[in-house]
Amino acid sequence: MHYVWLTKNRESLLPAEIRFDVFNHIRENVRNKNIFIDFINGYIDHVHCLISLNDDLSIGKIAQLIKGESSHWINQNKLIN
Repeated sequence: MHYVWLTKNRESLLPAEIRFDVFNHIRENVRNKNIFIDFINGYIDHVHCLISLNDDLSIGKIAQLIKGESSHWINQNKLIN
């Protein structure tokens, strides 16, 4: 499954300085949830993830676990002003 999500209003909220940390956090997060991520990349206003689906999680639930948790982590660590 190929997921793409955008920042709010496509704002440039993911500069290179934090993008590496965010992608690494997403990789660790999905590993802890037994979700296999094949590829992650993006730019200043969006993220792409290529995920291998498993039987116990729906497409929507996987998106929620990745997108929602990464957004929470970014806010919690005050990576964006």
